Amino acid sequence: MDFALPAELTDYLKKLDDFIDAEIKPLEEEDDNDRFFDHRREWARTDFDNDGLPRPEWEQLLRKATRKADEAGFWRFSAPEKFGGQGGSHLWMAVIREYLAAKGLGLHNDLQNEHSVVGNFPFVEMYEQFGSEEQKKEFIQGGFDGSRRVAFGLTEPHHGSDATHMETTATPEERDGTPGYLVKGEKMWTTGMHVATHCAVFARTSGKDGDARGISCLLVPADQIEVDEYLWTYNMPTDHPRVTIPGVWVPETALLGPLDGGLAIAQSFVHQNRIRQAASSLGAAVYCIEESVKYARARKPFGQELSRNQAIQFPLVELSTQAEMLRWLIRKTAWDMDNLPHVEIEKQISDKVSMCNYWANRLCCEAADRAIQVHGGLGYSRHKPFEHIYRHHRRYRITEGAEEIQMRKVGAYLFGYLGPKRKELSDVDYSEVDHKVSQIRPRMGAAPK
Repeated sequence: MDFALPAELTDYLKKLDDFIDAEIKPLEEEDDNDRFFDHRREWARTDFDNDGLPRPEWEQLLRKATRKADEAGFWRFSAPEKFGGQGGSHLWMAVIREYLAAKGLGLHNDLQNEHSVVGNFPFVEMYEQFGSEEQKKEFIQGGFDGSRRVAFGLTEPHHGSDATHMETTATPEERDGTPGYLVKGEKMWTTGMHVATHCAVFARTSGKDGDARGISCLLVPADQIEVDEYLWTYNMPTDHPRVTIPGVWVPETALLGPLDGGLAIAQSFVHQNRIRQAASSLGAAVYCIEESVKYARARKPFGQELSRNQAIQFPLVELSTQAEMLRWLIRKTAWDMDNLPHVEIEKQISDKVSMCNYWANRLCCEAADRAIQVHGGLGYSRHKPFEHIYRHHRRYRITEGAEEIQMRKVGAYLFGYLGPKRKELSDVDYSEVDHKVSQIRPRMGAAPK
């Protein structure tokens, strides 16, 4: 068993470093672009007079960096070769994402906008697995050239993490001889609607509340959806609105994947996204830990290095130990994903993906909080990025699937209600287990007085 990173991967990381130094850093420092990364000036990114949306100048800068990365052959790394990518594996993406996030915040990797010079494209796999040939052509290639941008409409105002209670409906309706669906309902946290061309709306097409079956995914034009309000968040700017689908008719060709099988599509999206986001949270945690170590060595209150105090050492030791263990769980899980058919990931290792994700998000928040404490007043200030990292990554303990939901998934696999142990644990005669325990107790005798 070889845990060493292949030479090809380490060489690729070096090429990324060279590209960032030659192309991205100068762009970040050009004109007044550094204002977008000055933690004292959050308003540089945020248009507070326009619903708190991202400022167009910032998003234009991100797109410019993306174009440079695409021209250099990095941005589409994880995409299939037929779409101009390199078919990058989950394992390589996990290593790359951690590596870039551990560099700290910057134009090379700004997770607040899900921006990176090495892009993440969970929608591509979703269309590849479930889309028609026409949908693949329109939305995959359109996603890369910018003509199609799709928001994700799963969460509802009254049900949050419970996607099986779906009040949004899609009712069959024919218009001018064309079969289709009338879509009506509400959604929350439909990120990116301010620039979206479409929204992947999940709606009930059959069954009753609580049924996993009977939910379908439809690609609804964004200009037919009403944005009710953009919800201001702990970390600004915001592009997360509450929306209303007032009764929009779409043709049958807007159906993505099988009728009534929409939740499988949602799972297809989240596994790829969660493992890569876990790697990014790990990288951000590593950055916080390493910056704290440097500061503690340099700072000399009372005549000696701050780092000589065990009150400083021990919390960072704990965080560093957790980061090291998490790194190998993420890489092993990513490797498993590479070696399983896509449809088997949910059945076999969805619990491992959830372990990686919820723990990485929690660890990042703890590391950012500890960095604030180690840096003292300076850490609390916006002259350092730790409060920004905390505020941003705190969202992932909720938005990437709340950690309680992910822990519930792990519990279901652990106790055999889902996953590969389901049959094994269902076949156990638990009454016999209870009987054996009761036979042991009499032999133990009375407790000593």
